[in-house]
Amino acid sequence: MEAGIPEDDPRNPAVIADNVGDNVGDVAGMGADLYESYMGSLVATVGLGAAAAMTISGYTDSTVTSFLALPMVVAAMGILASMVSTSFVRTREKAEQKELLWSLRKGVYGAAILAIALNYLAVVWVLGSDYLGMWGAILTGTVVGVVIGYTTEYFTSDNYKPTRTISEAALTGHATVMIRGLSVGMMSTVIPVLSVAGGALASFFLAGGSLDTPQMGLYGIGLSAVGMLSTLGITLATDAYGPVADNAGGLAEMTHQPEYVRERTDALDALGNTTAATGKGFAIGSAALTALALISGFMDEIRRFGMEAGSAATYADVIAKYHIDLLNPLLIAGVFIGAMIPFVFCALTMGAVGRAAQKIVEEVRRQFREIPGLLEGKKGVKPHYERVVDISTRAALKEMVIPALIAIAAPLTVGYIMGLAALLGLLVGSLGAGFVLAVFMANSGAAWDNAKKYIEKGNYGGKGSEAHKAAVTGDTVGDPFKDTSGPSLNILLKLMSMVSLVFGQLIIAMTLFHP
Repeated sequence: MEAGIPEDDPRNPAVIADNVGDNVGDVAGMGADLYESYMGSLVATVGLGAAAAMTISGYTDSTVTSFLALPMVVAAMGILASMVSTSFVRTREKAEQKELLWSLRKGVYGAAILAIALNYLAVVWVLGSDYLGMWGAILTGTVVGVVIGYTTEYFTSDNYKPTRTISEAALTGHATVMIRGLSVGMMSTVIPVLSVAGGALASFFLAGGSLDTPQMGLYGIGLSAVGMLSTLGITLATDAYGPVADNAGGLAEMTHQPEYVRERTDALDALGNTTAATGKGFAIGSAALTALALISGFMDEIRRFGMEAGSAATYADVIAKYHIDLLNPLLIAGVFIGAMIPFVFCALTMGAVGRAAQKIVEEVRRQFREIPGLLEGKKGVKPHYERVVDISTRAALKEMVIPALIAIAAPLTVGYIMGLAALLGLLVGSLGAGFVLAVFMANSGAAWDNAKKYIEKGNYGGKGSEAHKAAVTGDTVGDPFKDTSGPSLNILLKLMSMVSLVFGQLIIAMTLFHP
C-alpha cells in the first residue's frame, strides 16, 4: 500500500519471503502440528486402552492386546478412507465459489463417511460386537471434526454473512474492520467449544465410562480423538490447498499474466483461505481432545504409580491423597496460572512477528531507496529477495526459544513448587483458555483475509479504494492471528500435557509441597 504497487509485484523485495512463508507456515508447520496431534492421540489412547482392558473381569493378555491394537487399526482405516476420497474431488469449468468449496468438501465428507463404516468393521473385528460403544466414541470424534469444519467455513468464507459484514465495515474505516473481525472471531468459538465438550461427554459414556470407574470412558475419549484425526490425509490436503493457490496468484502477478489469470487464482485463493481456516479449526479441535486424552493418561499414571508400592489404587484414592478438589486453593491457583499461559504465549509470538515485520519493512524501504531503478521497474534491476528471507528465518529461530521453554518449564515448575493438584489445575486451565483463544484467533484472521478478497472482487469500491485499504489492515493483523499465534497454541497444549505425562513420577517424587 505504501509503495502503490500490487501485492505480489516482483519489485517488492519481500514477495519471495511471502511465498516461502506460506509453504513453511501452512504446509510444513500445520503438517508437523497435526502429525504431533495424531501421534499424541495414539500414544495416549494406547496407554488408556491398557488401563481400560484391566477393568474387565477375567481379562487376559489377548484382551489387553486387542484394546492396544484398536487405535492403530482405526488410524489404518482412516488412511484408506482418505486415499479413496481423493477421487471424489471434482468440479466443472467456470465453477462459482460455492461449487469450488463443495468440490473439496466432497472429499472431506466422503472420507468421514467411509471411515465411519470401516471403523464399525474394525471395532467388531478387533473387540467384538459387545463393544460397539467404542465405535460410538470413534463416530463422535469424526462428527465433531466435521462440525468444526463446517462452522469454520461459515464464519470465514465470503459466501456467508459474517465475513461480508467485515467487508461492509471497511466502508467506515480501519477501526471498524478490526472491531467487526474481532467480534466474528469471538462468536465463532461457540459451536466448536460446545462440539468438543459434547463430544468428550458422549464418547466417555458411550464407551462405558462411569464416575466410579472411568477407565473405559477415558479410553473412549482417546478413541474419539483418534477418530477425528483418522482422516487427516484428506483434511491436511485441503489445508495445504490454500498456500498452493495463494502462491499461484503470486506467480501470476510476478510473471505478468493476463488479468483473467489473476482473477481465477484470487477465486481459488479465497477458497484456500477458507479451507486453511477449516484445517486450523480441525487442528485445534483435535489438539483439545488429544490434550484431554494426555491429561487422562497422566491421571492414570498417577493412579498406577503414585500410591504406595503394592497398593491397588483407585482414582478416588489419588483424589483423596493429593487433595484434587475445588476446595484446594493450590488447584484453583493452578487453573488461573494455566489460563494465563496461552495469553503470554500469544503475546510472545505476536511480538515476534511484529518485530520481524518491522525489520522487513525497513529493509524493503532501504532497497527501494538505495537500488536505482527498482521502484520504477527498470529492466534488469532486481531486489535482493534473499535478505528478507534471511531476516524472517533468523527471527523465527531466535524468537521461538522463550515460548518453547515456557511450554516445557511451566508444568515442571508448577508441579515441583506447588504439587500435583496445582499441576492438574494448570493443565485444565491452559486447555480451556487455549482452545477458545486458538479458535478465535484462527477464525478472525481468516475472516479478515477473505473480507479483503471480497472487496478485491469489486465490492464496496474494489482494489485501491479506501475500503480496500482498511481491509488490508485487517488482513495484516489477521496473518499473525491465523498463521502464528492461533496454530502455535495447539503445540503448547499438547506439549505441556506430554511433559507432565513423561515427568509425572519425577514431579511426584520431588515436589516441595506434600499434602
